[in-house]
Amino acid sequence: MEKITLSVEELAELIGVSKTTIYTMVRQDEIPHKKVRNRILFHRPTVEIWLGGGNK
Repeated sequence: MEKITLSVEELAELIGVSKTTIYTMVRQDEIPHKKVRNRILFHRPTVEIWLGGGNK
């Protein structure tokens, strides 16, 4: 079964950017994310739609 959420590290690897880039995008609210306590998580299906240009 595929995980439904991705960590910063997993997302950075998946889309081929640095973790710093992901943190910057989160800080500037450029990428859909949720904060759970001290963790930043990404809902994989939402990120896939966002990557496809369906949600800015």
